[in-house]
Amino acid sequence: MEAPIYEDWRHAGFGLYLHWPFCQSKCPYCDFNSHVAARVDQSRWLTAFEAEIDRIGALTQGRILNSVFFGGGTPSLMEAGTVQGILDRVRATWTLANDVEITLEANPGSVEAARFEGYAKAGVNRVSLGIQSLDPEDLRRLGRMHSVDEARAAIAIAQSTFQRVSIDLIYARQNQSLAAWRDELNRALDFETSHLSLYQLTIEDGTVFGQMQAKNLLRGLPEEDLSADMFELTQEITSQAGRPAYEVSNHARPGDESRHNLIYWRMGDYAGIGPGAHGRLTLESTRFATEAERMPTAWLDRTLARPGSAEASTRLAPEDRATEYLMFALRLKEGASLGRFAALSGRPLAEARLTEMLDLGLLHREGDLIRTTETGVMMLNGILRALLADRQSAG
Repeated sequence: MEAPIYEDWRHAGFGLYLHWPFCQSKCPYCDFNSHVAARVDQSRWLTAFEAEIDRIGALTQGRILNSVFFGGGTPSLMEAGTVQGILDRVRATWTLANDVEITLEANPGSVEAARFEGYAKAGVNRVSLGIQSLDPEDLRRLGRMHSVDEARAAIAIAQSTFQRVSIDLIYARQNQSLAAWRDELNRALDFETSHLSLYQLTIEDGTVFGQMQAKNLLRGLPEEDLSADMFELTQEITSQAGRPAYEVSNHARPGDESRHNLIYWRMGDYAGIGPGAHGRLTLESTRFATEAERMPTAWLDRTLARPGSAEASTRLAPEDRATEYLMFALRLKEGASLGRFAALSGRPLAEARLTEMLDLGLLHREGDLIRTTETGVMMLNGILRALLADRQSAG
């Protein structure tokens, strides 16, 4: 039997995101909420995280926790004792799923890799390594502080320490050719990690790269056709290697998909803790969007003074819930359920707009499910605009 609409989150489960906002340096392409700090009082941060875990635990009593994700910033700058303390409080607060996934994002520098054993002992069972490039010059351009040799060493240490390892790479970089990306991707696949996140370089406002581009100082970025060719090549090579895309930018061996990210994309519930962290929680039959204070010092001081005071909460209207679902579900290979969209919204997608996308070869329909085609996946924003045009948010 289908779950009541107010329990729609059960389609994907319940996760916890913890944001560590500190980095050694700010990368020029990064628009995440990350900050460089000379010194961090990790005991105070642990106390704040524990207080927020207690608060959210009281709101979500009885739930099974399917995933925990330490993101940033650079969570591998956390002391193993801090991670241990957080996970001890998590285990005391919720019942963990038998296959709970506990991920920590890490830079592949030698200092961070030396902490891996401590993280594993604390309960981390999956690590996501921000490799970004296997080219020394491009690592420098991207502002990365590790070398290619350190990246190789970190991958080897991670594979001997954790059950599951993912690596991140950025492509469509300055002066990168299609042949160079083919070679680099094949070298990355040779590491035999079960998961890869492969992102095209995007230039975001407010970043160093954004400022450079505004002054016409960011040279050598690929033309649109070359970027499209790189995307198509990525799909081809990863599929042949047994790590097909299950989401636009994420590739995995079947069964090794990121369970935490699938909670986002399948529109489950997740609590966000830490500066700038976002969350989605269904409480008393209502789904809320939460967003924490972005500035680390302000978040820490307010949370220690009164847990929850550094977080804003907004009730999501039915149409907003449905829109979020469609935006994420169409990024997935599994696609979106038309019935679920209609249940969330209170009304179905307009058949005429859906037919238009099908006739253009941008969507494929199979029963209740719609999926992007190979052409459509590269035009996802346009598809969403067309499908959602003229729909007004309803309370």
